[in-house]
Amino acid sequence: MIKVGVIRGGTSSEYEVSLKTGANVLSHLRGDKLNKTYKAIDIFIDKEGTWHINGKPVSIEQVFHSVDVIFNALHGDFGEDGKVQQILDQWKIPYTGSGAFASALGYNKVLAKEQFTSLGVKTPGHIVVPKYEEEAGVDMESYAKKIAKEIHSKLAPSWIAKPLSGGSSVGMKMCKTYPELISAFLEGVNREVDVLVEEMIEGKEATVGVVDNFRGKKVYVLPSTEIQLPKGKDFFDYEAKYVSAEYICPGNFSRKEKEELEKLATLIHEGLSLSHYSRSDFIIHPKKGIYALEVNTLPGLTDHSLIPKMLHAVGSDVPTFIDHIIKLALKK
Repeated sequence: MIKVGVIRGGTSSEYEVSLKTGANVLSHLRGDKLNKTYKAIDIFIDKEGTWHINGKPVSIEQVFHSVDVIFNALHGDFGEDGKVQQILDQWKIPYTGSGAFASALGYNKVLAKEQFTSLGVKTPGHIVVPKYEEEAGVDMESYAKKIAKEIHSKLAPSWIAKPLSGGSSVGMKMCKTYPELISAFLEGVNREVDVLVEEMIEGKEATVGVVDNFRGKKVYVLPSTEIQLPKGKDFFDYEAKYVSAEYICPGNFSRKEKEELEKLATLIHEGLSLSHYSRSDFIIHPKKGIYALEVNTLPGLTDHSLIPKMLHAVGSDVPTFIDHIIKLALKK
């Protein structure tokens, strides 16, 4: 049997989602469809960074001597930014998902946007605001007004402020007015990390997943999915997007929109040298067209996640997907 270590948990703010993704993967590996091929090993990283196998603290060396392949179910820092991938590469352990460099590239929102532009993919205009460093003699209110003024002079309202790196929609703030922009910096939106401030594009929200070498295609595009949010919520509200939103799969897109979304998701996946699977988020402006917002190199696989819904829409399922992804990892 192939020993599959499922890494979950971690030190990031997406700890809980990672636990759920990992638990779902473990459940399927232990289910009737896969348990004769794979032996599932629960590899848990706690919030302090200690590794465990089946609940017992272990060294990284013990972990990697216990598995044939790793299914990476970590989300956020360490799991998606290329760091755990570097460790796995050093130990020559095959793993699911993109490699270290591609993961780091996709996780950094500015670098990803630069790649979108180089590929000819439209993306909202942006400014990077460095992490806040206290200046002698400059109070927080004066600082916030100064930053807001600089942004306002370069980007027309409305704006989205979000951490430079991190999972989709985590820690974002929408600012529709100048006072709201000032408030975002007064509240410390950039107190911990550099912040990306983007112009907000109004339109229909779409997300598209892709899978490598699936069903006879080099890059198989899953159905473009429309995200309809609860009234009064926006695409950049993590809770609204992933918990209370309605997912329409396939989405209500015109044939032209659908074809363009599929083309762009494939272009991003291949252009950033991503591996195995990814999911790209877009906004469709009624007049200006389609804008790429960001790419998720390690989409969630919980019961509420988008990739499982897309798989079901094409007559597939999560166990089939897990089996396929593990086989891709073993071929690396």
